[in-house]
Amino acid sequence: MQFPLIDPVAIQLGPLAIRWYALAYIVGIVLGWRLMRRLVVAEPKVATPEQVDDFVTWATLGVILGGRLGYVLFYRPGHYLFHPLEALMVWQGGMSFHGGLLGVVVATVLYTRSQKIPTLAFGDRVAIVAPIGLFFGRLANFINGELWGRAAEVPWAMVFPGDRLQIPRHPSQLYQAGMEGILLFALLIALWFHKPNRSRPGFFLGTMAAGYGVARILGEFFREPDANLGFLFAGATMGQLLSLPMLLVGGYLIWRSKRTG
Repeated sequence: MQFPLIDPVAIQLGPLAIRWYALAYIVGIVLGWRLMRRLVVAEPKVATPEQVDDFVTWATLGVILGGRLGYVLFYRPGHYLFHPLEALMVWQGGMSFHGGLLGVVVATVLYTRSQKIPTLAFGDRVAIVAPIGLFFGRLANFINGELWGRAAEVPWAMVFPGDRLQIPRHPSQLYQAGMEGILLFALLIALWFHKPNRSRPGFFLGTMAAGYGVARILGEFFREPDANLGFLFAGATMGQLLSLPMLLVGGYLIWRSKRTG
């Protein structure tokens, strides 16, 4: 298939350029914020809509700072060791989901403690809306023609403009948007409508963590490894290795929620 050439810049206002990647973050945060305002007041109520409004700032900082720091430490530590100032240049690209996740976890813990909100129950609501941002983020990766897949012979394989080899590849960004975004969100919403699950603090956090871990590990089998890292231990990619702890933590939280719910 022909790769749809889409200008990475969505809106150009003189010297100001608004990119699709930035819009993906904005849309994901706004939609997640609006849905979470409804989730926190559903029984059992864990917070007020106004507290969610305040939390959005904390979560946004957690995503950006954690995502950038995670990319620097997990994917290119050697480069930024000798070019530390470039770590601040977020506009040049380079974000890590796992780093962003840790950033949001820290933001959630700090915010809920300051507001005396039950951390796990509040975190469950955050977990449910997280796949919305993942979905739009992967679509932005596709529009930018980055993080493409491995060589493929399927009918929908594409030649990405930035690929120096110019060979047909899996549009793995779309695979990941479907698994990490649509399927994971559908699973969490389906479990939400089974009301007894809402009284199990940590259940949705665990499901999201384990579900993302599975989706990311599967998706990485179609995605080309990062050029500066390649394949690592036992042929696994960095994304797969970082997702294994999520499976373990997610399983523990699900088990723990069954005991305490």
